[in-house]
Amino acid sequence: MTVQGSEKSSRRGVRSSTMGRMPLNDMPWWRWRSNVRSALHMLSDPVFQQECWVVGRPGYGDVTDAVYRLVEDTWLDNWSAEKYVGTIFRDTQEATLVDAAVLRVLRILHEVGADAPAASYLAHPGWPDAVRAAREAHVRLASNDGDDVDAPPRSLDVLAIYTRAR
Repeated sequence: MTVQGSEKSSRRGVRSSTMGRMPLNDMPWWRWRSNVRSALHMLSDPVFQQECWVVGRPGYGDVTDAVYRLVEDTWLDNWSAEKYVGTIFRDTQEATLVDAAVLRVLRILHEVGADAPAASYLAHPGWPDAVRAAREAHVRLASNDGDDVDAPPRSLDVLAIYTRAR
């Protein structure tokens, strides 16, 4: 096998090695962590939900997109976040908080339906508890990464820039 020269490299330019202040290579599966954090951040912010999801603001996806980012690579819809302590999550407290948020959000998703309008999720009687659980998980993960827990969620385009292969 021949190694291609740098002109064939998938690396284009120099990218920042941090997301906010969090080193991108701090956790072995930091891309998965970034997706989980993005989803929890959006699911934990009622103002964002009203201003972006309810009105259909482009660039932020919808509730189903957030749930997909939360569970797509991790399979947190099938097993505990505890499995990922040391790879995606720093400790058992992070994992416990993520599990609580995932269970609450998935319960509502299954009751309301995967493609329902955002207002249907927000009107569900369990939604405030899901938002609260997502907020607790978001605060723990963002704090542990040294990020501002109250900054508005980043767009999906910005998330894609952060999680590109380096």
